[in-house]
Amino acid sequence: MRILITGAAGFLGSNLCDRLIKEGHDVVGMDNFVTGNPANLAHLAGNSHFEFYKHDVSEYIFVPGKLDAVLHFASPASPNPASAFSYPNLPIQTMKVGSLGTHNVLGVAKANNARFLMASTSEIYGDPLEHPQKETYWGHADPIGFRSVYDEAKRFAEALTMAYHRFHQVDTRIVRIFNTYGPRMRLDDGRVVPNFIDQALQNHPLTVYGDGQQTRSFCYVDDLVEGIYRLLLSDEHYPVNIGNPAEITILQFAEEINRLTGNTAGIEFHKDQRLGDDPQRRQPDITRAKSILHWNPSIDLSTGLSRTIAYFKEISK
Repeated sequence: MRILITGAAGFLGSNLCDRLIKEGHDVVGMDNFVTGNPANLAHLAGNSHFEFYKHDVSEYIFVPGKLDAVLHFASPASPNPASAFSYPNLPIQTMKVGSLGTHNVLGVAKANNARFLMASTSEIYGDPLEHPQKETYWGHADPIGFRSVYDEAKRFAEALTMAYHRFHQVDTRIVRIFNTYGPRMRLDDGRVVPNFIDQALQNHPLTVYGDGQQTRSFCYVDDLVEGIYRLLLSDEHYPVNIGNPAEITILQFAEEINRLTGNTAGIEFHKDQRLGDDPQRRQPDITRAKSILHWNPSIDLSTGLSRTIAYFKEISK
């Protein structure tokens, strides 16, 4: 296939580029580098199976030649306002890429009679009242809250994707991505994994907001990419959760990173600085992914974190 990937220079987008090329596909990457990193694609320069367009998908998109699939992964994703790359600091761009951008890429898919896959998020569930979260759960999100520019952009994108599927018969897929980590994350993107690893490698105490009892379920990027690739090749049109159901508290997660890095500086609690709308619990129900895609994560947290720490050590030299 010849496949367009928006957000190609991002953490997930660049890893997807590699996997698709490895599988024998030709990839057209698109990114405007607002949050993407050109270094993530540098190794593909000169590769005959890869071409790149610097472009904002919120503007009209033109890609010459036939496309067989379109994967929409363009969007800021970090909630931490301390990072310049977070959606609180890019609120309008985040809403535009989820609305105008999704509309534009769906138009490209329709014009090419191509299959379409949009990257949605566990954030559409908000601060969930259901645990673990199934795809049938409608969510508990504040439409004007701290995270709303991201949550509502993704909820709109899902609705628009299904509208194109039902009205225009576009061959669509939706992946709801839970917390993912691994090589090519930005060290300064503000999310918990790079934050903790950066602090640990500098022998600083790890900053834990609140009491650290909020939970997350961390999926290594190779497992996530495998699930996304299987979804792309499937005939499933409704949302599918992809994530690792192994739930862990943020405090336990911090302790594991300190153990793996040998950081003896410990943990520093900021109990009055919990990020607004920060979900207390987050765990995917992956029953549908198991049954439809025959997918299950295979890389344990210790192995995945060791690989990620090695990557951050290398880029910090």
